[in-house]
Amino acid sequence: MASAELPEVVERKKKSNVMYAFMCSILASMASIILGYDIGVMSGAALYIKKDLKITDVQLEILMGILNFYSLIGSFAAGRTSDWIGRRFTVVVAAAFFFVGALLMGLAGGYATLMFGRFVAGVGVGYGLMIAPVYTAEVSPASARGFLTSFSEVFINVGIVLGYVSNYAFARLPLHLGWRVMLGIGAAPSVLLALMVFGMPESPRWLVMKGRLADARVVLDRIAETPEEAAERLADIKAAAGIPHEADGDVVAVPKRKSAEEKQVWKELILSPTPTVQRILLATLGLQFFQQASGVDSVVLYSPRVFQSAGITDDDQLLATTCAVGVTKTVIVLLAAVLLDRVGRRPLMLTSSGGMAVSLVGLATGLTVVGRHPPAEVPWAVALCVTSTLAFVSFFSIGLGPMTAVYTSEIFPLRVRALGYAVGVACNRVTSGVVSMTFLSLSSAITIGGSFFLYAGIVTLSWVFFFTCLPETRGRTLEEMGELFGTIDAGTEADDASARLLSSELTT
Repeated sequence: MASAELPEVVERKKKSNVMYAFMCSILASMASIILGYDIGVMSGAALYIKKDLKITDVQLEILMGILNFYSLIGSFAAGRTSDWIGRRFTVVVAAAFFFVGALLMGLAGGYATLMFGRFVAGVGVGYGLMIAPVYTAEVSPASARGFLTSFSEVFINVGIVLGYVSNYAFARLPLHLGWRVMLGIGAAPSVLLALMVFGMPESPRWLVMKGRLADARVVLDRIAETPEEAAERLADIKAAAGIPHEADGDVVAVPKRKSAEEKQVWKELILSPTPTVQRILLATLGLQFFQQASGVDSVVLYSPRVFQSAGITDDDQLLATTCAVGVTKTVIVLLAAVLLDRVGRRPLMLTSSGGMAVSLVGLATGLTVVGRHPPAEVPWAVALCVTSTLAFVSFFSIGLGPMTAVYTSEIFPLRVRALGYAVGVACNRVTSGVVSMTFLSLSSAITIGGSFFLYAGIVTLSWVFFFTCLPETRGRTLEEMGELFGTIDAGTEADDASARLLSSELTT
């Protein structure tokens, strides 16, 4: 009788553990709301900031894009902080920085104070961008890692929608007050995030790095699907951390990393990487670069300006159409979260970049036509602009959006994961900053339609890069990534490996 009930007990434990990892991932990924809210709220608040402070387009570009460069400080500091105090409490640091930054922006009396608030908030954004996907990848079972790690992108989009809603809700306040309330109210999610952290366990990989094997076992027993998987993962993590296999007990001694060893890690990452690390670094930098070089920030951050160019001039209509963009992104990224571990990374990535390229051509064509004719004479072009924008954010959210955090957080070896991810985030933020700080000037130089034709060309190149350089990682444990990048070509062999994996799963 007991034997017959055992599979049911195991199945209940499996579901319970996946649900526990699910809740941990949600709590950690809420750190991404702060970036999403900033992107969403600034797109609408910029209209009123420019009117109230009487700043130029160049000043506005700097205000919008400078946060990405400020976030570099946070992302690199987060790598060190997360190795020092743990992944969990690094989330609190992110929340604290953004809380102070949001208050400073909300109380800003002029452009200089507003820029200082952007600096503080930017550091918090950098912390959140780095720590949320790293923590989630480290607490997720391999079978659901893509789904859970994609929550970071889901919550960025939730934050964007909240920012758009804030724009719409406070747009009717007096000019000097409306945009300040929009920015200042962003402090609220930070407080909620800091409180929720106390319901999260620490990453088992960080615990092992600190020699706390008993604590790591407890967490792994809660998040692994089977006891055998928990034991296997602990053994893999110990090996990756340099702890002898025979070492056991509640707490073991772990050799401290010396400054010379840390310099050696950077040397291996950048100056003289092994072929495997070189492939991982190339995949990371290429993926992070192309995500932002696609022009997504130009579409999302300047969506009111884009829709104005398309002939929609009423403020309420602009903000309502912008809200539609945010809702579309959020709905589609939820779909992507479900598909990541079922379809795989490569198929979604290639579909995403191909669809984005076609959508950008449609948007560029519509904007070019509207720019040469009164909108009333070419309603089809206005409709093409709106449709293409929604299609673009949909294709972005089904692949390239969530995939960047998922893929980057899972391919680095344990001892360089935090720092390696920080390098990827740095590339992402620099590219985002350049794109968002040059969009208005670029549009003036080659027209807004020409700008999106340029982005379409870049996205086409990204499709080629993804096809040739990114192997399939679905179903692989984090400790297997070095072998994958060291022995499998990113093209046909990766697809063959994915097919073999799928076949074995179906057989099982």
